Amino acid sequence: MSIRPKFPEKKDVIERTPDTSVREMLIHMEKMGIETAFDRFDAQKPLCGFGLDGTCCKNCHMGPCKVTQKSPRGVCGADAHLIVARNILRWTAAGVAAHGARGREVMLALKKAADGDINLEILGPEKVIATAKSFGIHEPGKPIPALAGEIAMILLDDLCRTIPGPYKTLEALAPKERLEVWKALDIMPIGAYHEVFEALHRTSVGTDGDWYNVSLQLLRCGLAFAWSSVVGSSIAMDCLYGLPKRSRITTNLGSIRLETLNIAVHGHSPVLVAAIVKAARSEKLINEAKAVGAEGIRLYGICCSGHSALAKFGDIHPLTNAVGAELALATGALDLWVADVQDVFPGIMDVAACFHTRVVTTSDSARLPGAEHIAFDHHHANLGEADALAERIIRRGIDGFRQRNSGQVFIPQARMDAEVGFSVENLTETFGGMDKIVEHLKSGKIRGIVNLVGCNNPKVVFEEAIVKVADELIAHDVIALTNGCAAYALLKLGFCIPEGLEGAGKGLRDLLSPLKLPPVWHMGECLDNARASALFRAIATASDLPLTGLPLAFSSPEWSNEKGIGAALGFRLLGLNSYHCVPPPIAGSDKVSRFFYEDTAGMLGGVMVVDPDPVSLARQLIAHFDQRRAALGWTTCATASETRLSVIQHEAEHAGNHHNHHHHNHD
Repeated sequence: MSIRPKFPEKKDVIERTPDTSVREMLIHMEKMGIETAFDRFDAQKPLCGFGLDGTCCKNCHMGPCKVTQKSPRGVCGADAHLIVARNILRWTAAGVAAHGARGREVMLALKKAADGDINLEILGPEKVIATAKSFGIHEPGKPIPALAGEIAMILLDDLCRTIPGPYKTLEALAPKERLEVWKALDIMPIGAYHEVFEALHRTSVGTDGDWYNVSLQLLRCGLAFAWSSVVGSSIAMDCLYGLPKRSRITTNLGSIRLETLNIAVHGHSPVLVAAIVKAARSEKLINEAKAVGAEGIRLYGICCSGHSALAKFGDIHPLTNAVGAELALATGALDLWVADVQDVFPGIMDVAACFHTRVVTTSDSARLPGAEHIAFDHHHANLGEADALAERIIRRGIDGFRQRNSGQVFIPQARMDAEVGFSVENLTETFGGMDKIVEHLKSGKIRGIVNLVGCNNPKVVFEEAIVKVADELIAHDVIALTNGCAAYALLKLGFCIPEGLEGAGKGLRDLLSPLKLPPVWHMGECLDNARASALFRAIATASDLPLTGLPLAFSSPEWSNEKGIGAALGFRLLGLNSYHCVPPPIAGSDKVSRFFYEDTAGMLGGVMVVDPDPVSLARQLIAHFDQRRAALGWTTCATASETRLSVIQHEAEHAGNHHNHHHHNHD
């Protein structure tokens, strides 16, 4: 086993978290005796060294087996290299299934809406037409529903294919240069379902004994994740609900209002959340809420459901990510918590029980003991009942408002404005064409672009790594795209408003200030990695250069879950480096480690870089950008700004000058 790292404790989070509301809530909950994810993480220490290295095998019941000097092989003869490769492949397969399962729900809804089986308007006709043209199925005059139905079937076919055939989404949208690389490596997937099926098959007892062959299956899963679970799901969402709309919103716990009925939506599945947004706007339900004393109905976003609905509809105030969900619950000001799938920790039920907050689950895939279940069934036979289910859910919130105990309410003051809803389409319009963005990259006004995303991990101080990486990037004239859980830190701390240019380099300030753009562009939920990859592909096309040579990258500093493996792989398969502060569990095999850290450079053009110091990580990324720029003969960029946005914000807060914050008294 390698030397064990020292992980932060809850007291470190309280001292160093960049968000004051997190600090206040942790102290408040500690006084109340309410446990959080940070308490449970401390209780787990010391963490299992075999698990950290990936050398524990539980794939059969002859074990579990662990690799040591005394026992270098499991009972079946599997060595460390095979065990590590099998474990990381199973993680990747789980990520394909996670994004793919909730994507399938949207694909089914798009198909049913197109066929008229459910009363759901197709709100993205422009996306339907653009996708139909890419797939080669567009016919002038053909009705939008007919095109949408064909698109849905292509997406479902790529997701579920069992008989080998063309992977249509991938063939239509992936760069041709990349297709040639993937075909030469023989890693083209058959279908997302099949690659998950095959991953579980070849990691079962006594099947694939070659760690390298197992690793190639991991790359196939990475492609299936990127092009079906992510891109395919994103296409279905944009066709059904329309493209993102830019808007300005308030975020963080200080945006919670006491006079309204407060409903939080938590998870990843958009179909029922979209119906809840619609129901919350209805005059009938607003009047019912007013009848019990509420001034109206206000929706709040937790994790990706908040990002998704916010980008599409603009009516949801984003509060926090999955790890911070318990902190939002402990404000005591939320009357209803609506949870669907993924990143909904079971621990929220213990916190909800301390307050009046009702919890409703909405998916057969994700039940919580003690929660009320108002959901789509296992067969999705009741997708057409979304509006009726949403009304029932809102009324549970009205009942909850009646029971709110004002004496238990504690709301930190921190509140920040944020601009959201960026997409390839509206950025192209803002800059006057993708070729203009390429010109700014060549001139050095933009040093490069990074997709800065990922979930959070208590192995590093909560949200600190994300903020420090963003600080360095924008100070060095690097634009950051963001989505998902990582985005909350940047939304809450002023990176996503034009005023955030105060911490940016001269190039970004001169370029973005006249356009009134922030230095970090919020693109939505974690599924919207598809928007980042689409922007990168558009830049490659406009510059007539391969992705492997451009100053573009992926970074998930605090990643923690299975989907995070697939997200990083998706961008490395495009030929881009991925940068992280938390290593994957592969240290137990030098061969698998070399595969991730080095070998994919020759195979794919991109490698994994891990550095626990976020400032050092960011500076490595920036140095790699400068190397790529020099190789292209592009203009040398200006010296970085000496100021850092998070420091500016902290100093303003310390001086009592809450720049862009709005005070909200505790009740």
